[in-house]
Amino acid sequence: MVAGLLVISAPALSSWAEQAPYLTYTLERKLEGLRKSLAFVKQLTERVEQATQAPQLQAAAREEPPAQVVVREQSLISQLMSTTPAVLLQIGVNYANDYSDGIRGTDEHRVGPARLTGSGLVNPKAVLATALTFFGLAAAAGLVAVVMSGRWWFLAIGVVAILAAWFYTGGKRPYGYAGLGEIAVFVFFGLVATVGTVWLQSEIIPQEAWIAGAGVGLLAVAVLIANNTRDIATDKLVGKRTLSVRIGDRASRILFAVCVLVPFAAPAIYLAPYPLMVFTLLALVGAIPAAIIMLWARSAREMVLALAITSLTALAYGVLMGVAFAF
Repeated sequence: MVAGLLVISAPALSSWAEQAPYLTYTLERKLEGLRKSLAFVKQLTERVEQATQAPQLQAAAREEPPAQVVVREQSLISQLMSTTPAVLLQIGVNYANDYSDGIRGTDEHRVGPARLTGSGLVNPKAVLATALTFFGLAAAAGLVAVVMSGRWWFLAIGVVAILAAWFYTGGKRPYGYAGLGEIAVFVFFGLVATVGTVWLQSEIIPQEAWIAGAGVGLLAVAVLIANNTRDIATDKLVGKRTLSVRIGDRASRILFAVCVLVPFAAPAIYLAPYPLMVFTLLALVGAIPAAIIMLWARSAREMVLALAITSLTALAYGVLMGVAFAF
């Protein structure tokens, strides 16, 4: 069988052997043509790529190099000196309010905690001297912070902050008696205190500083609203037209609840990039009861309790949010 197959295959093998040289030559010609075609396609592709990239390269060449953002080296001293003025101003404005309200007679019908000047416990001049002392210390600390940062125009902000602290209840026409206290508190104890502290130490102001400042500012406003809502009746007697006197008791209570709860939108927004922000939400343990107490309070004592809880809530909010942003 094998022999038969070989016999049958012999003529075919002989024929292929005779045609082999011709087939080899033909195959080489076809391969040479294929190589030339591939080379042409490659050259054409390179030219198309060059033509496409040329405008992009020209645009990149025309673009200016990105500006370098300089972040100042932060230290514990610079951070303390940036924060100290705000703390000292807060203390100073409390003594200034005590003095100014006391000599005007505004505190004669006060239902909240007794004040130094109004109660006669301390000589008004001593209270005034204490207020001015803290304003002076705030100015000195602010000057040191400005010298360390090199941002001399911050001195203007410091001057405006001290004037705002004094004329809140001081002077012939205090703006706190015209219903503008809440605006000043939000701006100076919220935005200026927070954003200013960051700006003194950095060339940039991240959005976190603005949002955190707004949250702290709203909580500070809530403290003031609780205080002024409690004093609506007595403030009317002495002609003190606070925002609470202007909008009324019910609207003031609602505004308080808004100001004490809205700040917690900030930590909720930043939960993803700052996981520790979840701990800031724990401050709601104080914010929610404060809002409930204020909405349904029937006595000045209950409003004082809401005020105290809100103050502690604001402290916890600021500390926990700062830790979350830092770590």
